[in-house]
Formats: sequence, structure tokens, C-alpha cells
Amino acid sequence: MEGGDIMKKILATSLSLSAILLLALVAFGPVAAGATSTPPIDANALGLQYGASIGLGSTDVRSTIASIIKVAMGLLGIVAVVIVLIGGFKWMTAGGNEDQVGEAKKWIFSGVIGLAIILSAYALASFVITQLITATTTG
Repeated sequence: MEGGDIMKKILATSLSLSAILLLALVAFGPVAAGATSTPPIDANALGLQYGASIGLGSTDVRSTIASIIKVAMGLLGIVAVVIVLIGGFKWMTAGGNEDQVGEAKKWIFSGVIGLAIILSAYALASFVITQLITATTTG
């Protein structure tokens, strides 16, 4: 084996283990921390009635931002899955050509890395927004 092949295997193994750890933290982190559901937001305590009196919406800005982030992360997740599907299609239609198989592997690897980044960004954004809502609505 060449040094480059060993490094590729080490990198692939470490990325796989990191992705598994990240998924475990996202899935079991709130349970381990004893987190409960987000406390309800009282519109009167936040002063939202002033905006409603002049015709603005009465939805909390933090909730609106959280919704926008969730939609954006969902769209990015769809894009990453499409990238993996393109790589799979290229691999299936390569016909044994090593150059095309290598290109397909790059597509799939890029899609998987993209999914890992998107999942970690979603977990971080969800944690920050939950903590922001908890810190600003409870005494």
C-alpha cells in the first residue's frame, strides 16, 4: 500500500466515526442532558401586541428565524441527497470504467460530507435557538 492509500483509509474511517458520533449526539443529546420541550412563549411578555396594533404579524421573531433555518436546512439536505443519487447513477452507468467510477465515488463522498455538515449545522442552530428561547422567556 502507498502512503496516500493509508491516509485515505484513515481519513475515511475518522470521518465515518465522526459522523456516527455526531448522529448519536444529535439523537441522544437532549435525552442525556435532561432537556424537556421548549417552554411556551407568552406574546404579552414579549411586547408583541405593539406590532400587532400597527398591522405587523404577532409571531415571535425567534420562532420565525427558527422556521426559516429549518426550511433552509431541509432544502440543503435534499440537495445533498440528490448529489449522492447523482454519484450512484454515475457509478451504475460507468460500465466498469475506472475513471468514471472514481468520479462517481467523489460525488458520493461529497454528498455524504455535505449531509454531515448540514446535520451538524442543524443541530447547532437548533441548540442555539432553544437556549435563546429558554434564556429569554424564563426568569
